[in-house]
Amino acid sequence: MEQSSMDLWKPIKVIRLRVYRYNPKKDYFPEWREYEIEVSRGTTILDALLRIKEEIDPSLSFRYSCGQALCGSCAMMINGRQMLACRTRVLEVAHGRDLVELRPLDNFPVIRDLACDFTSFFEKHRAVKPWIIRKDSDELDNPTGEYKQSIEEYARYYQFTDCLKCGACYSACPTTATDHAYLGPQALSQAYRYMVDSRDDGFDERIPIVDTEHGCWRCHFATSCSDVCPKYVDPAQGIQLLKKLIIRRKFGLKPHRPAEVLPSKIGEVKRR
Repeated sequence: MEQSSMDLWKPIKVIRLRVYRYNPKKDYFPEWREYEIEVSRGTTILDALLRIKEEIDPSLSFRYSCGQALCGSCAMMINGRQMLACRTRVLEVAHGRDLVELRPLDNFPVIRDLACDFTSFFEKHRAVKPWIIRKDSDELDNPTGEYKQSIEEYARYYQFTDCLKCGACYSACPTTATDHAYLGPQALSQAYRYMVDSRDDGFDERIPIVDTEHGCWRCHFATSCSDVCPKYVDPAQGIQLLKKLIIRRKFGLKPHRPAEVLPSKIGEVKRR
């Protein structure tokens, strides 16, 4: 290992992690517990939590999976801000101090300690039908070719395909905090992602879901959702574009031309 890489993992400071502890099944109220741990320049919050669980306190609960900022499972409040534990280095958020505070995401019920219940979040995600809906069901079941889509059509929704469903935007949203029936920035931006997809025919099916009292019009454009998104998806922009789509429909304007099936022979020529 090169010297620079070795230095990255050399312990250089002792940090106190102040962690929210709460088991709703048996605790009357939550408490804070502090753990001291040696960290290096490369130690992430997830690394530190795993070491605490393995070496100090096996009862500590939190959620994680890939460890590479791809699954979104480890989102939590780190010093009061929604962040991914796996991509956040301890010393970066300590800012020269020796204390870092960890607690579960706001706007989510707590299952235990840092792990939250995502049931309502995913119900709202499914409610907007986040999949391609087609009227030509025969073609969908027995495809004769690919659906034609230009680069410009793809560019309309590309940024929204990066959503991890980590819940950071939902947690930061002030409207979600006061209206539990509000669909939230993640679900609404994903509704926009499919409604502008030229392959999709589900525009009219989603309108009654998003154009409601607890739909896109409840967004006050605080943009806190976009501010904390770890993938820069910008759900606040998606909601504003969704409002624009709905208004265009109310004035009788079509959002886009539907995609056409690309004959298989043409597709084969292009592949060659």
